[in-house]
Amino acid sequence: MLNLLPSLNHFPDLVRHIHIMGVCGTGMGSLAGMLKDSGYVVTGSDENVYPPMSDFLAACNIEIKNGYRAENLSPQPDLVVVGNTIKKTNPEALALAELAIPYVSFPQALGHYFLTNKTSLVVTGTHGKTTTSSLLATLLHKAGQTPGFMVGGLVGAFGRNYNLGPSPYFVVEGDEYDTAFFDKGPKFLHYRPHIAIVTSIEFDHADIFTDLEAIKKSFAGLMAIMPENGCVVACLDSPVVREVTAGARCQIVSYGLMDEFDWTLKNITVGSDGTFFDVLYQGRLYSRCKSPMPGKHNALNALAVIAVLDRLGLDKEAITAGLSSFEGVRRRQEVRGVVNSITVIDDFAHHPTAVRETLSALKQAYAGHRLVAVFEPRTNSSRRQVFQKDYVSAFDGADLVVIREPVPLPDFPADQLFSSKKLASDLKTRNIEASAFSDTDGILEYLQSNLLPGDVVAILSNGGFDNIHTRLLGLLAEK
Repeated sequence: MLNLLPSLNHFPDLVRHIHIMGVCGTGMGSLAGMLKDSGYVVTGSDENVYPPMSDFLAACNIEIKNGYRAENLSPQPDLVVVGNTIKKTNPEALALAELAIPYVSFPQALGHYFLTNKTSLVVTGTHGKTTTSSLLATLLHKAGQTPGFMVGGLVGAFGRNYNLGPSPYFVVEGDEYDTAFFDKGPKFLHYRPHIAIVTSIEFDHADIFTDLEAIKKSFAGLMAIMPENGCVVACLDSPVVREVTAGARCQIVSYGLMDEFDWTLKNITVGSDGTFFDVLYQGRLYSRCKSPMPGKHNALNALAVIAVLDRLGLDKEAITAGLSSFEGVRRRQEVRGVVNSITVIDDFAHHPTAVRETLSALKQAYAGHRLVAVFEPRTNSSRRQVFQKDYVSAFDGADLVVIREPVPLPDFPADQLFSSKKLASDLKTRNIEASAFSDTDGILEYLQSNLLPGDVVAILSNGGFDNIHTRLLGLLAEK
């Protein structure tokens, strides 16, 4: 059995060589780069070593071992960081126990090496974490306070998803997913938050959470560790967020659409050139703002960032100027190309609420155009029946819906799996043209035959979707 390190106080005093198990994950690869930039010797192992992360790690001169085995721990590192994809039966984890090498989780390592003596700004919530944390890091940078950050997407202003900045601030995307096989608590409990944003709380991650109450318990744990002189910036439009944040010992700064909140949005308009809205603070006009990101949900994300930056004392004009010039973040309503007047957009949306809000925003931004939604259920939650009914109304903003049949979850009852065919059938009862396909090739053939000039294609998936974006643009160019 592994000799678990119960706290950050048990990091070895002298560390030169750090080995990372699961190094090709987005967060783990970024951690590897940050440690390398900090002067450590870094090695890693993974069973899925392929571009772009393998190329990134090679450019960092980080040696990667393909596959997990005991010999990957020779020469013996001073510390091992264990990713949350690693199971306790992993052969490298078993060797780690036998050799009694000190080890920690990814969140522990991030907290210990990069959040010590920093003002940690943690962005949490079921939706909008990556966009909001990217926007927060970018606006700090544009205002001359270039922060350290680690987020779940490539930030346009930096071209990467992490940074070691000189300012006292560090922005972290705070995930509620479990930490490691030896620590089933949420990751964000290790991020030492001074200011936390809570964008939303809904049921998700059905593979590790049994119900909404379990999710709420995780966020209640976050509220319990907030320092009294800290602050929670919370979207109280959500009754669940209101309930959970009520237990915090620190100040609650509220934001949302209701007049009673500290920060409020008014006069929201969405067009082809972005979203315009008035920001009110305690009932008085703070600023008229423009965001390049379409949609009410993105305006709310911006409002949360404005509230944080105002608390940090940043200049109002610098905040609004930074927002209007935000370069965006990869895979969040990202236009991948326009061919023959057909626009192809890539987005990460997969939860029913995220799908609904994304399609609503795109429908407004591209008014007068046919909106085609292409959806890949890929997460552990979306491949289960748990959201089958919720997806039916999530696609109301689309004119045409194309759904890929998901890869079945291993060792999971077939009658509890999500059905793309059933969703397509249910959408037709709402007068939405919909089709389900068993593979990506079938989807591409269908789109090539049915797309028309002026169409907007929103491809929704949290994965690579068999490189469908590039392949579709190539087929449209041939046509």
